[in-house]
Amino acid sequence: MSNDKLWISALGLDIGLKRVGIAGCDGTGLIATGITTLVRSSFERDVAYLRELVRERRVQILVAGLPYSLSGELGAQARQVQKYAARIATALELPLEYVDERLTSVEAEELMKAAGISLSQNKGSIDRKAAAVILQQWLDERRQNISALPNP
Repeated sequence: MSNDKLWISALGLDIGLKRVGIAGCDGTGLIATGITTLVRSSFERDVAYLRELVRERRVQILVAGLPYSLSGELGAQARQVQKYAARIATALELPLEYVDERLTSVEAEELMKAAGISLSQNKGSIDRKAAAVILQQWLDERRQNISALPNP
C-alpha cells in the first residue's frame, strides 16, 4: 500500500452550540491532534476562521462528529450538527464526511482526567480533544478500508 493513497489533509470538527473543537492530522494522515477551539459567533466569522485554517493546512476534507442517540437515532442535536456542517462544507467548497461521535466527549474527558487536567476549567480542551478522537476514528477506518483493497 503506497503512502500517496493514505495521505490526506483533513479537519475534524466536534460541533457544539457554543464551540467547535477542531483537530488536524499529521503529514502522514496517521495521527490526529487537537488544534484549537472556535467559539461560535456569526456564521460568517466562523467560516472566515475555518477558511484560514483550511488554507494554512491545505485541508482536503472535513470530518464532523455526528451525535447519534445511544439507540442509534438521529435526534434534534444531530440534525443541527448536520445543518451547520453542511453549510460550512458548502461555504469552504470541501467534501464532508461524518463519524459516529456518541462517546467521543466521554473518551476525551477520560484522557484528560488521566493526564490530571481539570475538566471544569478546560471546556475548550475537551472539545478539541473530542475533535481529535473523531478525526482519529475516521483516519483509522479509512486506513483499514484502504488496506482491505486488493493490490493491483
